[in-house]
Order: sequence, then C-alpha cells, then structure tokens
Amino acid sequence: MQDNATEVTAAGIARLAGVGRAAVSNWRRRHADFPRPVGGTETSPSFALAEVESWLREQGKLAEVPLRERVWQQLSGHPDGPVTALIHAGCVLLVIHDRPPVWLEVSSGSDERLAEMLPGALREVFTPRFGAGPAPGAQPTTGAQPAGSAGAATGAQPGTNTRAATSTGSTTGARPGTSAPAVHIPTGPEFLPSAPLLRGVAELAAELGARQTFEFLLGRHLDANPRQYTLTPAELAALMADLAGRARTVLDPACGTGALLRAAANRPDQKLYAQDSSPELAALTTLRLALHTWSTVRGATGDTLRADAHPGLRADAVLCHPPFNERNWGHDELAYDPRWEYGFPARTESELAWVQHALARLKDGGAGVLLMPPAAASRRSGRRIRADLLRRGALRAVIALPVGAAPPYNIPLHLWVLRRPERAPAQPEVLLVDVGRFAGDGRGGPDWHAVREAVLDAWQAFGRPGRFTERPGLARALPVIELLDDDVDLAPARHLPPPAAADGAEQLTAVRELLGETMRLTADLTPQRADPAHPARWPLTTVGELARGGALLLRTGGNGGHARVPVLTDHDVLSGTAPSGTLPESDDEAVLTEPGDVVVPVLGGGSMARVIDAATGGAVLGRNLVLLRPDPAALDPWFLAGFLRGTANNRQASSYASTATRLDVRRLQLPRLPLDEQRRYGERFRTLDEFERALRHAGRLGEQLVRGMYDGLTDGTVAPD
Repeated sequence: MQDNATEVTAAGIARLAGVGRAAVSNWRRRHADFPRPVGGTETSPSFALAEVESWLREQGKLAEVPLRERVWQQLSGHPDGPVTALIHAGCVLLVIHDRPPVWLEVSSGSDERLAEMLPGALREVFTPRFGAGPAPGAQPTTGAQPAGSAGAATGAQPGTNTRAATSTGSTTGARPGTSAPAVHIPTGPEFLPSAPLLRGVAELAAELGARQTFEFLLGRHLDANPRQYTLTPAELAALMADLAGRARTVLDPACGTGALLRAAANRPDQKLYAQDSSPELAALTTLRLALHTWSTVRGATGDTLRADAHPGLRADAVLCHPPFNERNWGHDELAYDPRWEYGFPARTESELAWVQHALARLKDGGAGVLLMPPAAASRRSGRRIRADLLRRGALRAVIALPVGAAPPYNIPLHLWVLRRPERAPAQPEVLLVDVGRFAGDGRGGPDWHAVREAVLDAWQAFGRPGRFTERPGLARALPVIELLDDDVDLAPARHLPPPAAADGAEQLTAVRELLGETMRLTADLTPQRADPAHPARWPLTTVGELARGGALLLRTGGNGGHARVPVLTDHDVLSGTAPSGTLPESDDEAVLTEPGDVVVPVLGGGSMARVIDAATGGAVLGRNLVLLRPDPAALDPWFLAGFLRGTANNRQASSYASTATRLDVRRLQLPRLPLDEQRRYGERFRTLDEFERALRHAGRLGEQLVRGMYDGLTDGTVAPD
C-alpha cells in the first residue's frame, strides 16, 4: 500500500528506463494503458511508481530497476515530501551504522511492526549520540508556525541563519526567540508511510555502507534543488578548518548542510555543536555528522542571533558561513544583548553581528573563521566595530579569496580569522592576504592547491615569533595603528605592496616576445583562398542519416558525472579551453569523450564544432553538448567538424525561441565525398583550427601585455621610454 504512495515524475520515468523525456511523452500519447497521473499538475504530472515499474516491465522497457534509482524515486516521491523521507532514512541509517543487530530485529516482520518498534530502537541510539531528547513525536514547538517565522517550511525568511529556502516536508520549526533539539524521534504512525523506503535504504546500505548511502541520497536531493541551498565548497571548508586548527569543541551557528563541521571533525574525542533556523537542515546536518564521526553531536533548531541554543558554550573553534546582507537579523530586539562587546551593529551590518556572536562563543584564545562578503571590510557603517576588533586583537587576519571560491561566485569573498583575546596585545598586528591571482580560467573554479598553500604558509609564518616577511602582492602583516583612520578599510588589496619591479618588467618582456612569435605564427597559418570561379557542388547527407547508417554514433551530454573527472562544458568548446566544469556525481552513465570525437554545442546560435584531441579525451560530456563519434573507415573527423561549422548549415538546422536558439544536430548537412577527398578538406580545416587557436592565444597575450604596461607605468615599475 505504501509503495503505491510513492510518486514519480516524467523525468524520473525517463531515468528509470534510460530514455529521454520526449520518449515518455510519446508513450503517454501512443499507449492507452500507460499509467494515469495520480498527482502533480497538468504541465508536470506525477505517477505511481509501482504502476510505472509494472508497465515498463510488461512493455519490455525495463528489466530491473537499479537499487539506487528505486530508493531515490521512493524518497523523492514520498507523500510527506523528500526532506521528511530523507530524515527518516537518516534515522534508520544511524541505527544500522551504530547497532546493526537492533535493525535486524526491528525489520524482521511486517511494515506495521517495523514502524512500531523503530522509535524505541532510535532512543537507544539517540541518547548516547545526541543526549537525552524529547519523547517520540515531540515537536520543537506546538501548532503551526506563523508566517514569516524563522525556518518556516515555506522557505527561508529574512533574518534567519539558514542558507536554504526549503519548500518540502511538513516539519514545523522553532519560532523566533526559541530553540529546540534538531532531531526528534518520529512516532510509529509517522514512520509507517516510509516503511518500504526504509527497507530499500537498508538494502542499499548493505551494498554501499550507511554513510555512503546517506551521502548519495542527500547529494541527490541537493542537486535536484540547487536554488534552495547555498553550499560551502569542500575545498573552502577544509581551508577554514585548517585556519582554525585542531579543536576539541567546534561550533557552527549557521550550519547549513554541515560542510564546515565535517571538515573540522578530525578527532574522536570532539564535541560538535550545530544550529540552524531551518529545522530540515538542522536535522539533516545532525544525522550527517553522527554518521561521519563518533564525536558527540549537539544539533539545534532556532534563529541563532535571536535564540542561541548554546549560550553557555565556550568552544575551541567557531566556523561559520553566515547569511549575507540580512536586514531583519534582530536589530530592534537585540539592542542590549551582551554579545555586542565590540559595538552594537547597524541594521545593515548583520555580518558584524555574526562576528561578535562567534567571539562570544569562543573560550579565551579560541579561534574563529568566518566567510564574509568583501563589503564588510570597508562599509562606513561598520568602521567603529572593525576598529575595536583591531585594537583589542580579536581580528587576526583578513584573506581575500579568488572570484569563484564560493557562492555568490561573481565576487571575491573574504575570510576573517578571529581570536578571542586573553589580554590586549601591546603592539597588535593584522595579517592581510590576497590570493585573487589564483582564480581559475573558465568555469573550473580557483586553483585550490595554490590558494591553500599560499594562505596556510602566510598564516603559519604570521603565528611564529619574529617579524613577518612581506610577500609582495600576496601577504603583509600590518600594524593595527596604520589602519585606524576614518575608514578602517581592511580590504587586503588596498594595503599590499605591488609585486617586485624586476619581476614585473621581466614578465612583460617575456610576454612581448611570446606575442611576437604568436603573431608570426598567425601569418604563416593564414589560409589561401580557393578558386571562386569553380564553386563545388556535392550531393548532401545529414548527420541523422549518417547516424542511422552507422557511419557515426550520436550521444548527448548528461546531468551526472564522476568524482575527480573533469567535465567538458559548452563554454570550454566555444572558448577552446581545457575541460573545466563539474557535475554532481550520479549513478547515470556518463558520456566520456575519446580522441577523434566531434563535439557540438546546441545552444546559443553560434557555429562551432570541436575535434577532441588526446589531451581532452576522457573528459565527461557536459550539458547542452552533442558528441559525434565517426567511424574512421567512413568519416574523417576534421572533415565532419569543418562542414558542421558552416554558417548557412547552422542556420537551416536551428530553431528559434523568444530568448534562445537551439541547434538540431541531426539536421546538419555535409557532402557525400570519398574518404580521400574528405581527408583533403580535413587537413585544411585542421589548419584553420590551428589558425583560430593562434589568434585566440595572441589576443590573450595582447590583453596581458596591455594590462601589464598600464600597471607598470602607473606603479613605476616600467619607464615611459
């Protein structure tokens, strides 16, 4: 009965059968016995998973549903929403992880018996892991949550510390001014609709492990709702944990999905404290941490600034990625709060409220690391608090990260490193670091190895006795007195010395020489014009006809990849750069490129095709790309790519919407020519490709030379003559 309650969308059906969504639409039109919708909307209907599976098997379109896919479809189509289902799954996985025999006993019977016995089994696990909690079924507060309250199930509200706007699940949360334990034990009736899911989760855990199963399901949920969650990248979380150092007690007062506490969990005797105003995130993070570590985990739900769940805590370390630019953070009701030791933050300075909350929860000498927007370092409304943080030695470092380090990806965020002062320093200094130079090319993100090495090297040197050695353009230890002016501007770039003059001049000379060599190469590669008096006329065929005839294989890019395997994006194809993208890890089969493949972008209206070389081969094919793999006995890849780039060819194969142009690759045309003739054209197209890449390189070198000359002339490292 409960299995029928699980619903699946057309996209889910397509994943089950390994086809596109268009195929599912065709089945609905052509087969009168296709299952009827049981929910959803007219434009996005949902279907009973059991009925869909049965129909697919009867039609021979599905031999067996993969276990991962079946469990995911049960979770995503849960009648109480995927978040509730994910929390129930996390509870069971924790029982399996901590006490496997208890799960075997509980699950050996009917669904009703399973649901009835689970709350008692959870009490045996929750008490030692989370401390004494509420009775089964107890909610943090009673009654429906008022509109606009912190952590409301209808979405994140201004003034809350959640980094997600959740719209699924029916969990009620704490009102502003209250906090509650993050995870409560569901009752038997609450568990009953989840029983088939929980048995599938246990089966998947036997295959993958409890921790990996929860990570897979949580990752799928986050990937399916990218606009609802602001995630902290794992590389950044690891850097923040390293800056804070090893700690026995760690607090994240705006924990989100727990990335920072996971990065800090490095010893078995730790105590991890988490709070978030979103009940769903607080519960998921608490369960996630319990599955990843044997440390004591104390999770709580509530608006941290208005209702701190850990008021007596004095932690060794505080890590935090707070919400930015919040106006309704509690300014009016918190005017006399004892946490404002360094000054009462203005309404527009919510980030400085989080900084002072972190300092208030640190023990003397404890370290805090917060991710901050760059404006917090220079806004005039916060200059008095910044000045007091500097005078008293509470702010130890400001680190400017590269663009793309964390969302929002279009601005260079800062890290503030705090230390709760045991006594006022005699001559306080602050470390200023700017690693913006390590921003990655394209969409691949920063060079995290270089960022990590530069930041930790500067931070460790700053902490050693003796005078800190300046690193021009990178790091400087500045006496606080030099910053205490009218602005108290802490932006590192405004205080760092420029790179050494000799290095700058030498680099410009090298760039100029390389530009000259490249320009000579472009002249050598300039193609010769064909005889216009004898235009060619050939019989034509299409990519679709060639695919049907077996002369080439056609594949489309997907939505899933593999860990540590680079993804070739449409941007990479258009700009001629190396694979730079990432995709969420998925159970779907990824399309891997091979040397000799031809890749074509389908969006944007440009005429472009790229032949994959040995350096690019092995990358995952990204979204909005089509891969053509020609049979070398029938088609030359350079001949294929060259004719696909014709402007008229692309125009006749494109369709147009109000905001975008989409290319139907199957309609692209090319002439029927013998293989030898194809290779003649292919060599010319290869020469054109080399010419195009040389022009791109020359353009980049020219921009670098001009920018360097402007910088050199303005900072005195280059003479006017």
